[in-house]
Amino acid sequence: MDRRQKKTRDAIFAAFTALLSKRSYNQITVQDIIDEANIGRTTFYAHFETKDYLLKALCEELFGHIIDPTTGNHHHSCGYASDSVFLHLLRHLQENDLNVLELLSSENNEIFLRYFKSNLKTLILKEYAETGKLDSSKLPRDFLVNHISSSFVETVDWWISHKMKQTPETLTEYFLAAIEPIL
Repeated sequence: MDRRQKKTRDAIFAAFTALLSKRSYNQITVQDIIDEANIGRTTFYAHFETKDYLLKALCEELFGHIIDPTTGNHHHSCGYASDSVFLHLLRHLQENDLNVLELLSSENNEIFLRYFKSNLKTLILKEYAETGKLDSSKLPRDFLVNHISSSFVETVDWWISHKMKQTPETLTEYFLAAIEPIL
């Protein structure tokens, strides 16, 4: 993607998150996004087929840079390469990358949380694939991954509702201590 395309894509993301902070997802039209981003309809559709694809892409931006799908490795560009996936995500949430906090605290959070949880399951599988912990548990792997991802989503929700008083490191310690007995 060239610089111009990235700039347009970022403008669409910014417009979309701004609208989501004011209105329900279902009340937002593609025309609203186009107007807010100050772009043409053709430009929008050159990047996204629908606003559902836009939401999915926005969520994938957050997760996509954390794990490189081609290698399964952490990206090194943000400086968090050696962190656990949980700490990595919490740090990005604290920095409010892509205005994620607005999405999580808006009335639209259920839609975002669904994508968050889905992407988190993939990251959890990659995080624990080498350790064998998912396979050594008495619980079925898919149940365990679902439980861990659901617990982490609730942990993030709790953290945000408590004004993010704990550091990402502290919250990661809490979370890992909570899931350790089941792994």
